[in-house]
Amino acid sequence: MAGLLNTVMDKLHLSSDKSEPPREPSDEDVKNLRDKFHKANQEHVFHYWDSLDTAGRASLFPQLQKIDPHHVNELADTALKPQKEENTEPPKLEPLPDNASASVMDSAKSDLEAWHHHGMELVAESKVAVVLMAGGQGTRLGSSAPKGCYNIGLPSKKSLFQLQAERIVKLQHLAAQKHAHTSVTIPWYVMTSGPTRGPTQEFFEQHNYFGLEKDNVLIFEQGTLPCISNEGKILMEDKAKIAVAPDGNGGLYNAMITGGVISDMQKRGIKHVHAYCVDNCLVKMADPTFIGFAAAKSVDIATKVVRKRNAKESVGLILSKNGKPDVVEYSEISTEHAEAKDAKHGDDVLKFRAANIVNHYYSFSFLESIPQWMHKLPHHVARKKIPYIDLNSDKTVKPEKPNGVKLEQFVFDCFPLLSMDKFACLEVKREDEFSPLKNASGTGEDDPETSRKDILTQGRRWLEATGASVVSEDDQEAGVEISPLISYEGEGLDFLSKKTIHAPAVIERDEDQGK
Repeated sequence: MAGLLNTVMDKLHLSSDKSEPPREPSDEDVKNLRDKFHKANQEHVFHYWDSLDTAGRASLFPQLQKIDPHHVNELADTALKPQKEENTEPPKLEPLPDNASASVMDSAKSDLEAWHHHGMELVAESKVAVVLMAGGQGTRLGSSAPKGCYNIGLPSKKSLFQLQAERIVKLQHLAAQKHAHTSVTIPWYVMTSGPTRGPTQEFFEQHNYFGLEKDNVLIFEQGTLPCISNEGKILMEDKAKIAVAPDGNGGLYNAMITGGVISDMQKRGIKHVHAYCVDNCLVKMADPTFIGFAAAKSVDIATKVVRKRNAKESVGLILSKNGKPDVVEYSEISTEHAEAKDAKHGDDVLKFRAANIVNHYYSFSFLESIPQWMHKLPHHVARKKIPYIDLNSDKTVKPEKPNGVKLEQFVFDCFPLLSMDKFACLEVKREDEFSPLKNASGTGEDDPETSRKDILTQGRRWLEATGASVVSEDDQEAGVEISPLISYEGEGLDFLSKKTIHAPAVIERDEDQGK
């Protein structure tokens, strides 16, 4: 395993790490690196070298040092000159087999309880970890801060980061209490991007890690890949800077190796891992039912899905593609497949309905084997307008049409590596577990208002289920925010039974009863 890790490290290009302060390299080091790029026909990256000052050279050299130009050429060839597939037959798409899927909506109560009990045991034994993909900025929301810092307008004004951290705090407490453990730890691994690393770290420090132990929160950074011109050349952003882009959420696997996540999990004895995206305000971190479901099936990967709203909803689908688990994007689904009905469930249920919400389980043994399969993952091409410095005019060009490609990987690219017996899918209720924040305020869909409404509506449902009444003079649909520190999934609210809650309201502490 150590040899494989070293091989992976040698092949890395522009992945983030902590290094010594930049200093000008020796002439011999420059010559060796220059020869390497010359042999790969990418020597233009040294075009401005002789005119750079010490600071410029000290900045550019480590960037180039982390690039394998021959590997970049291989990626460019694949991206710009894709080979035509010999097999022109369309892929065979089928729903996942029954033995690889289940739904909380029609599973036996005894099964749900067994999964939850087993999952809670694993949490109590500190064998469960959580990985957060939080590299994005809130650009569409009008903010340059990390999206996790965003306040969706709840009465408490809590950020997405705080909501999620407090759910971990509560689950640790519940597991310790239920299984008589003095302490339970659910380590939280937060993957950022280059622009969000510093602000995320500062935000966590300013808020004292939201009640979590600092040593149990590890912030790491996803890697980047060079941007490539339509001619296959590495683009330069300026005289001393390579144009790069994040390597996609599929860069998670590489980053877990280089960021020390896998080694940290190994030291802690982690066996089960839950991974998700930051923008879902309803996400249940380390959900015991999900963990127990996956563990009971002894799978390497499991995924949560919600039911597709209708045939035209723009979501990727979890399904079987040529007999392998996979995700197929909505643009790749034919109208015939999109509109097909499930004969087993009547005319109201779509045959292909398992909407991907990027909410996954991994066995640690599978993640530990990342070096053995990471090189098999494809790179996807996104043609973009990429600003660059023109080497002839020395001017920065902002192109009006796509002039190059950014390469990225998707977190689900590894799904087809598994046989179907090592993959499972659990359908959950959208209103309970999925409310993504994608769009600017006022959009009307997947925006701050819908996220806030979904949190408040969930709180109202929880209270009414426990026997409380929720009333409002102004808004009949007004809801209640229930702090994750009070309830993880609707439990522990009996103290509010038969109380009248005047909405909108926030239940932050036991003594808030109905305020």
